[in-house]
Amino acid sequence: EKVAKAVKLPAGYKITWNGDFENQKRATARLAQVVPISVLLIFIILYVLFGNARDAGLVLTNVPFAAVGGILILLITHTNFSISAGIGFICLFGICIQNGVIMLMDIKHFVRHRYPLPEAVTRGMHSRIRSVLMTAMMATLGLMPAALSHGIGSESQRPLATVIIGGLVGATIFTLFVFPLFVERIYSHVNLKKMK
Repeated sequence: EKVAKAVKLPAGYKITWNGDFENQKRATARLAQVVPISVLLIFIILYVLFGNARDAGLVLTNVPFAAVGGILILLITHTNFSISAGIGFICLFGICIQNGVIMLMDIKHFVRHRYPLPEAVTRGMHSRIRSVLMTAMMATLGLMPAALSHGIGSESQRPLATVIIGGLVGATIFTLFVFPLFVERIYSHVNLKKMK
């Protein structure tokens, strides 16, 4: 807009923007298609796994909290959103879904073994705290060098690593402390004897 206001071209001339700007626009448009499709495919896989939309939806509640962590870390580090960061979000969603599936399946395991729902939720959280923390720690420690690098090629790997690390912090807190409460609230209205 500034260039268009400042530069008056003679008849027959025009300005086009190419290079990184053009690639960014094209890739952003493609990413806007890929992310919703990825989330839809994840939902379908979860539906097939659990056999109902309730559990698939419950596990998908991890996704917004992971996104919040990723967005916050981009703001804190003053990193611009890029295609690399967008791919980082997709990877992050996969890790968070895995943690949600592990937690929910364990809670359901304790419910099937006749534990009252509040106790099943507590036991499920306690039994899976180590696996959720280890998943987050391994991914965080493995990506830390990429997130801190400033060498050649770091402009493409740093946003991806930063998003995953920041998102995992938020998602891990949610998975361990908030997600079990969601499960307890939803399952308090469900006939537990018919649980799959």
